[in-house]
Amino acid sequence: MDSKRDLDNHRNNTMYYNQMLKENRVKNSTNKKEKNNYDSFGSQKVDFKDYVFAMEGYEEFFYTLYFLMIPYIVGAVFLFFFVAGGDYENFMLLEISAFFIVWMIGYEIVATLLLITIFISFLRYQKKPKKRH
Repeated sequence: MDSKRDLDNHRNNTMYYNQMLKENRVKNSTNKKEKNNYDSFGSQKVDFKDYVFAMEGYEEFFYTLYFLMIPYIVGAVFLFFFVAGGDYENFMLLEISAFFIVWMIGYEIVATLLLITIFISFLRYQKKPKKRH
């Protein structure tokens, strides 16, 4: 009889403990919702028209042109100054006709600069209250 009473008591204690845990989780989730009344950095809307020139109706053409030409130009400038030492004769010795290789070098440089810019924007970001609809 005592073992049955102990089993019932243990079961009741377990149910009570689980109810306390559940109430605590509900309180914590509502506190998080109240604290999260600010827009995050990642929830911002980004429009490329604010950063690059593209005529309306020709966006695909301009974005493709930018995607191909900006990394190539940056790669060629990098090769001119850092590999050829700023000497035109040395630069002409390089096989710059390998478009894809020069483009890849420039792409890595441009991507690194963009990531640094995004990181600096993240550090400067100030939280703004969410707009209520």
